Amino acid sequence: MASPFEMLLRQYNQTSHRIRTLPVVVLMPHGGCNCRCAMCDIWRGNAGAQTISREDLAGWLDSFRRLRVQHVVLSGGEPLLHPDLWGLCEPLRELPTRITLLSNGLLLDHHAKKVVRWCDEVIVSLDGPREVHDAIRGVAGAYDRLAEGIAAVKGFVPDFRVTARCTIQRRNYRSLPEIVEAAREIGLDGVSFLAADVSSAAFNRAEPWDLGRVSDVVLSDAEVAEFGEILETFIASHPGEFASGFVAESPEKLRRLVRYFAAIGGTGDFPPAVCNAPWISTVVEADGTVRPCFFRRALGNLHDRPLEAILNSPDAVAFRRNLDVRRDPTCRKCVCTLYLGPGTPL
Repeated sequence: MASPFEMLLRQYNQTSHRIRTLPVVVLMPHGGCNCRCAMCDIWRGNAGAQTISREDLAGWLDSFRRLRVQHVVLSGGEPLLHPDLWGLCEPLRELPTRITLLSNGLLLDHHAKKVVRWCDEVIVSLDGPREVHDAIRGVAGAYDRLAEGIAAVKGFVPDFRVTARCTIQRRNYRSLPEIVEAAREIGLDGVSFLAADVSSAAFNRAEPWDLGRVSDVVLSDAEVAEFGEILETFIASHPGEFASGFVAESPEKLRRLVRYFAAIGGTGDFPPAVCNAPWISTVVEADGTVRPCFFRRALGNLHDRPLEAILNSPDAVAFRRNLDVRRDPTCRKCVCTLYLGPGTPL
């Protein structure tokens, strides 16, 4: 449970639209990626990929302290490509803060000892059973390398929490039951699901995708219906996966995936968005760019101004004041919402 003071500050954020506390910072240490995923363009910018240096972070830590940052999520790109990731984690630990590593798992075996030393949990990407996962990742042997990395982490600390996040799209929607089986097979502690984003300029897309790229990822009307049947069969036949929490979403939340793809195809409404990410978190990219979330325009750059000055600029305050996530077109199509209540612990 959050402290009474922290609860008041979070409530202040959402009533005044000024940020006094920032529970979550999503930090992108490295701008490149060693996968070539079908649903992401980050890897296309590898040649010019930037990194956050230890000196950069040192200049930002006072702002993190003043904003009472409690949880740092290392995202990317692939954070384990950073040449001195643990040099970034050391001062973050001194804030103090909880550290979650998001990784594709390709380098997890090599870094396992440092991962359990500096991180509190790892969330890996899992796109399917072996053949499906490798095909989507565009890397031969990716599934086996992921499994080896998980085993290495568990070898150092058996109860260290490693879960998976799976992005559902045209190439793997039929494999949802097998994805859950694969997650258990490689020793994961749980799995969650979200839909592939095809409507924004996030993930290094200079512009939103054209219809050709979209149609390669989204489900057709017939496939949406098929996915709905697959999902209902899985829900009925695997109640224990939900009761145990191994599948993070409830059956109703999983059904939102079907609604999302139907809406993308124009045959239904998008599920209602419940999110307060712009009021309780921020995204800091490898070049210092600050965004309210992955899918929103930049508010500023940490190389120019402190974080609290960026988040509480007239432009940023006006953005939050005028944002209605229930009606905003970007929010309605969002695949990765975040909601942190006043008393929610981190």
